[in-house]
Amino acid sequence: MEEYGTLYLCPTPIGNLEDITLRVLRVLNEVDLIAAEDTRQTLKLLNHYEIKKSLVSYHEHNKVTMGPKLIEKLKSGKSIALVTDAGTPSISDPGEELVRLCIQEGIKIVPLPGPTAAITALIASGLDASSFVFEGFLPKKSKERREKLERISREERTTILYESPHRLKETLKELKEYIGERKVVVARELTKIHEEFIRGTVEEVLEKLGEEVKGEIVIVIEGAKISPLQKDPKELLDKYLKLGMDKKEAVKKVAEELKVSKREVYKLAIDEDIN
Repeated sequence: MEEYGTLYLCPTPIGNLEDITLRVLRVLNEVDLIAAEDTRQTLKLLNHYEIKKSLVSYHEHNKVTMGPKLIEKLKSGKSIALVTDAGTPSISDPGEELVRLCIQEGIKIVPLPGPTAAITALIASGLDASSFVFEGFLPKKSKERREKLERISREERTTILYESPHRLKETLKELKEYIGERKVVVARELTKIHEEFIRGTVEEVLEKLGEEVKGEIVIVIEGAKISPLQKDPKELLDKYLKLGMDKKEAVKKVAEELKVSKREVYKLAIDEDIN
């Protein structure tokens, strides 16, 4: 039986074309075929490094039909390099599904290290990088989106999101409702000439943003310092109410102290039947 080929997962630059490893360049030169999320974008990279290789498209809209075709080529002994539009394959792209198909068929997978926008933003954010969660893009459907935002509001680890520039401001406004005064960092145009990190609370970041936002966006969110499960919000609300604060003021004070949104504290206040 003919020996199967190998699938190489090849990270490509997220901006600066110098951010590619010698090993990735060697593999791109040696494989039989390159499967690319965006062949036009990949062709620019290949031309820059004078690599001449056959390209095929493999992306979200053709993965169901193209995936099996790539598997057949691998089973026939061909080696394939999988590249995403930018960054590391399988991170917020259909590469993970091709990987699963290869595992099912017993095809060898070789992951190569390289650029990832999420990690690049995290290490320069100034927020806790020892423990974090990557959430990718928020769901578009309202119910799923609310559920995800609720989870983020309670998450004690640093959270990393991806967002498109035209949706950034609306997403930040939504986040403000759920995470209150916690710190965020918006990273844009990573590794490019106009690379920028905008830091502060959500409100402060919104004030710093220009009228038109350009470039790919990563949002890094500070984790909740003290969750309601660790410190009883009812006791805090009772304390501030006894000090003469009205309910609205008390809810705001507790939200600031627990680093959670006023929405969450108000809900807890209602659940605890605090008047």
